[in-house]
Amino acid sequence: MNIRRAEPKDLTKIQQCNLHNLPENYHMRYWAYSFITWPEVSYLAEDSSGRVVGYVLSSIEPDEQFPWLQVGHVNSLSVLRTYRRLGLAKRLMLLSQKAMIDSYNIEYIQLHVRKSNRAAFTLYRDKLGFQIHRKEVGYYGDGEDAYSMRI
Repeated sequence: MNIRRAEPKDLTKIQQCNLHNLPENYHMRYWAYSFITWPEVSYLAEDSSGRVVGYVLSSIEPDEQFPWLQVGHVNSLSVLRTYRRLGLAKRLMLLSQKAMIDSYNIEYIQLHVRKSNRAAFTLYRDKLGFQIHRKEVGYYGDGEDAYSMRI
């Protein structure tokens, strides 16, 4: 298993992993913009054949209340089902978090997680130390609520 920084050339493979796992998907334009604008903060895991089996897509944004402050944002994290429970998601997250802290003067890191996604919620809260900031009603396109979490 190889974990490395994601590059624009990886976009198609990352999007395939995303489409396979997650109900919400970003346009290719957004992926490209993220990799070009914040190249240090997104990572992928690939198997021995070069297939992307997991990734984390992150960005840097202004704080909602104090826009002159920068915050890290985890936009998407996904690991193919057959590669779960190997610690890949945690490793990807830790690499992205370190890159956001080292490369940008961020105040905190935030993310959204589906209220029903207990596995992801447990990873974020129990293994990575995120705390619920607030519940966002109807956040996802299908109407499901999200927890906005921060560390």
